Amino acid sequence: MTYAHLNVHRSEGVGWLEYRRLPRNAFNWEMLREVPVALDELLSTGDIRVIVIASAIDAYFSTGADLATFQGMTQEDIGSWVKTCHSIVRQMRAARMPLLAAIHGTAVGGGLEIALHCDVRFAAHDTKLGQPEVNIAFIPPVGGTQALARLLGRPRALRLLYEGELISAQDALDIGLVDLVVPAEQLRTRVGEYALVLARKPAATLAAIRRCVTEGLETSFEAGLQIEYDAAVELGRNPNFAEGVNAFLAKRQPAWK
Repeated sequence: MTYAHLNVHRSEGVGWLEYRRLPRNAFNWEMLREVPVALDELLSTGDIRVIVIASAIDAYFSTGADLATFQGMTQEDIGSWVKTCHSIVRQMRAARMPLLAAIHGTAVGGGLEIALHCDVRFAAHDTKLGQPEVNIAFIPPVGGTQALARLLGRPRALRLLYEGELISAQDALDIGLVDLVVPAEQLRTRVGEYALVLARKPAATLAAIRRCVTEGLETSFEAGLQIEYDAAVELGRNPNFAEGVNAFLAKRQPAWK
């Protein structure tokens, strides 16, 4: 499928979704509505095992919403915008494969919020990140308040949201907003290499791990144990489990199905 503001491509089991709306990847209605369609395309493609969220524009990951789009919006329009944002969040949380983010340049607002729902976030060393919505009397609507509270804890999330300032990649690493900081010129290579490592692991097991952690965090410990139990029993019936055990005992590489 062809997209006006996204690049979507795949290679060796890795699907890439790249923002591409000149000049700064600011989201308008068309770009926002393309994201869930592109995600659905990648998530439903049988040979894709990992998805990477990235940018195809130098110096910008995303500057969030195109504020010209917000001019003249009614309350109903805002509701529609947020509902579309939340559909993306739910889609990402329900994904049955690892989601990675390759963040560079300026990364703020909704574009960054989408990356917050990824499992592992790589950032170029010179990246600037933030949630400046407070400065236009708004809040992060792509599940940002919820993701930040869970990633950073309540005090740090509140400070980031209250202050609306951009922070460095190193500061983002220190507080847990990103997981790895790498030289800018190595960002795509490092993310691509990591994605390939995951793409070669058994897909059902990665899906089970993601489900146990994602859903388990939203419930009680006992309910989380039940999710884990169900996943373990299901994996025990998968031929890859026997293959993994036999390969380990035979000191050979497993041949996953």
